[in-house]
Amino acid sequence: MVARLTRIIPLLLVLAFVAGVVYVVASWRYSPARAKEILIKAFTVLNTVLTAFFGLASLYALSESNMAVLDLTLSFMVTALVALAITRICRAVFLKHNPSYRAKPMKAKKLRRWPWNK
Repeated sequence: MVARLTRIIPLLLVLAFVAGVVYVVASWRYSPARAKEILIKAFTVLNTVLTAFFGLASLYALSESNMAVLDLTLSFMVTALVALAITRICRAVFLKHNPSYRAKPMKAKKLRRWPWNK
């Protein structure tokens, strides 16, 4: 069990580093609330892609009967699934505290007058 936990530490460190860089850059460029929204969207996509990738790698390892690789890829896939669940919980809490981010702004529609309907 401890060996499985030590395998996922590099993945967790990379995810934490990416989160820190994205948050610092986005909060410097926009606002802290917008930075959190960007971070939630980015991590939702990133963790979904990681889950799909490690799921496919697990299926490949299972088809090749390579149990060592299967154990490793399943550990990474579970880590990505837990990170995805945490991201979705963070999104729910963020929307609870910032309800204005729930409704996205709409584009303005031009109303043209009769002779110049171009």
